[in-house]
Amino acid sequence: MDRPPNHLTSGTVDLRRWRAADAELCLRLVTESLDHLRPWMPWATSDYDLAVAQDFVQRCEADWAEGTAFNYLILSGGEPAGAAGLHARIDPGGLEIGYWVHPAHTGQGVATAAASALTEAALTLPGVDHVEIHHDQRNLASERVPVKLGYTHVETRPERRFGPAPADSGISKVWRITR
Repeated sequence: MDRPPNHLTSGTVDLRRWRAADAELCLRLVTESLDHLRPWMPWATSDYDLAVAQDFVQRCEADWAEGTAFNYLILSGGEPAGAAGLHARIDPGGLEIGYWVHPAHTGQGVATAAASALTEAALTLPGVDHVEIHHDQRNLASERVPVKLGYTHVETRPERRFGPAPADSGISKVWRITR
C-alpha cells in the first residue's frame, strides 16, 4: 500500500507523523487530556506513563512502515492539539479515521479539520475507495465530525474492537465517505 504524506494541512491545522522522539510530548498531551479522554478511550488511564507513550510512538513508526496505520500529531496554530490517524482495520479498500483533541482545543473545528485532511489524503491512495469514522453512539462530539464532512451514516452496531471505556454504550455508529 502506498502511504499518505508525512505532513498534511487543512486550514490552521497541520498534521505530522508521530516520531519516536515525541514520547514526552505524547505523554504531556495525553496526561493533560485524561479527564477528557477517559470516558471514550480505554487506553486513557491514570497509569499512562512515559513507557506507554514510548511504546505508542514506536508502534506508530512500525505501523507506518508496515502500512497498517498512519498516525499523526495534530497541531493547531502551531500548538500540539491532539492526535489523529488512518487505520487499515476495516474491509479491503477502506481506511478508518480515529482522532482525539486536547481539551484546550475542543470546539474549534480541530478534529473536523484533521479528519478532512486525512479523508482527502486517504482517498488519493491507490486501492482506497472509502473512508470510515466509527464512534460510540453516546459520543456526540465525535459524531459532529463526520456529519460536518458529509459522511453518510451507514450502520449502527454492537462493537467491542477495543476494551470498554467508562462512557461507552458498546454500540458504534459507522459513517462512510466514498471516492
